Amino acid sequence: MNNITIGMTRKNKILLPILHLMAWAVLLLIPYFLTLNYDEETDHVFLKTLERSWLHLFFYAIIFYINFLFLIDRYLFKKNAVAFFLINALLIALSIWMREALKTNYFDEFLASKNGAPKGRPKEIMFYLSVIASSVPIAFSVALKTMQRWTRTEAEKKEAANIKLQSEIQHLKYQLQPHFFFNSLNNIYSLVDISQERAKKTIHRLGKLMRYLLYETNIEKVGLQDEIDFMIQYIELMRLRFSEKISISYTFPKNADKIKITPLLFITLIENAFKHGIPASKEATLTFSMEIIGKTLVFKAINQNFPKKVSDKSGSGIGLENLSKRLKLLYPNKHTFTNTVANGNFMVILTLEI
Repeated sequence: MNNITIGMTRKNKILLPILHLMAWAVLLLIPYFLTLNYDEETDHVFLKTLERSWLHLFFYAIIFYINFLFLIDRYLFKKNAVAFFLINALLIALSIWMREALKTNYFDEFLASKNGAPKGRPKEIMFYLSVIASSVPIAFSVALKTMQRWTRTEAEKKEAANIKLQSEIQHLKYQLQPHFFFNSLNNIYSLVDISQERAKKTIHRLGKLMRYLLYETNIEKVGLQDEIDFMIQYIELMRLRFSEKISISYTFPKNADKIKITPLLFITLIENAFKHGIPASKEATLTFSMEIIGKTLVFKAINQNFPKKVSDKSGSGIGLENLSKRLKLLYPNKHTFTNTVANGNFMVILTLEI
């Protein structure tokens, strides 16, 4: 359970008793003021309200809280409805008997001495009305408890979904890091025999890149400028590997620290361009660009299209697959991810709402 959930639970523990007290205060005061306005003899307003309303409310409150605090969880929610209804039938019968006993022994005699003999009550009708009225707090407590249980269940589902989401994102990041490291080691390996000096520079750049990967991407959002610096380091690292026949260009925004994004979203597209956009012995051009249009960030990666032969089994596709999964998890309905082939070029466009 995270801090937000704990905070909400603490607030509910304080708020619920206050709401209960306010509700009962309203229920107690309304009949008193109605009786006060209706009856000119204000001397007996308190006793009349007590006999006609408060006495009933007292027993309704007992029935309500016995159900709300004990019976519903103990019996109804545990599929023991028979015991639940039998206990409530006993509660209703006992509350009606006690109310009638109090009225007969205390209130009727006193009010008769002040206002004349009380009007006779049709006992059968009064009994049925009392049963119906006593059932109302039971129904209300069941409704309130059900709503409370549903709210708690929904909160637990959201919490579980959030934990699952974070686990999936972390898993994808753990997949990305060794994948990235493996590709970089291949680059260094190819440079060792060609130029030891360039291999040394590549190892130095790789160290900076891995430091960023391991220590600066463990948070939910990073500054866009940090991510741009990381991409530039990677592109320059890759430039060392290739000859002058390969043209590599990029344009990125400057001073983009105020914008926060999820880390390591664009590096997969850059890797993919280097991996599939450079032939063995031909000239090639790779272009990367990023621009901010209003509240939308647009990233483009363009490389020449060299379709793989059927016999070519290189590349597992894990990078783009992971990127697609991460985008769906992190930017649901707030991103587009498309690729097109036109004029011999393969272009990938990723847009994010920032």
